[in-house]
Amino acid sequence: MELALFIIFGGLAVAAALNLLLQRHPINSALSLVVVMMSLAVLYWSLGAEFLAAAQVIVYSGAIMVLFVFVIMLLNAGEEERTTGSRAAYIAGFPGAAAIFCLLSSVFLSESKALGTANLGGHLGGTVSNIAEISHVLFTTLLLPFEVTSVLILVAILGAVVLARKEQ
Repeated sequence: MELALFIIFGGLAVAAALNLLLQRHPINSALSLVVVMMSLAVLYWSLGAEFLAAAQVIVYSGAIMVLFVFVIMLLNAGEEERTTGSRAAYIAGFPGAAAIFCLLSSVFLSESKALGTANLGGHLGGTVSNIAEISHVLFTTLLLPFEVTSVLILVAILGAVVLARKEQ
C-alpha cells in the first residue's frame, strides 16, 4: 500500500513540478506548486512524519502560497485570459480524483483498524509520538528561533508590499 502511495504521489509531484516549469501564466505555476507541496505532504505522512505533513499543508500549501499569489496579483503580472479548461484535465481529472480518494480511504480505514482503540492524545501504545516530541522541543529549546522566524516573515511581507507599490 505504501509503495502505491509513493508511486502515485511521487509521480504527481514530478508531473506538477514539470507543469510548474512549463506554464506561461504565474497563477497556473503557483497552483502547480500547491499540487507539489500537497503531494510532498502525503509522502511525509506515509513515512510517519505526521507533524511535518501537517506543517507542509498549513505553512507551505496554505500561508506561503497565499503570499505568492498575493505578490503575483500585486505585481499585476498580466491580463488573465479566459479559457474553457484543458481537455486532458476533464478526461483524467474525475477518474484520477476518484482513484486517489479510494486509495486514501482504504489506507485510512486500514490504519484505523490497525490502531484499534489506541489513545491518540499524544501517546500511541505507551510511546511518545513524534508530534509530542517536536512540539516540546519547538516551544522550549527552539522558542527564540521560532519567534525570530515569524518576525522575519512579517518583515519580508512588508518589504514585498513596499517594493511592489506603484509610485503616484
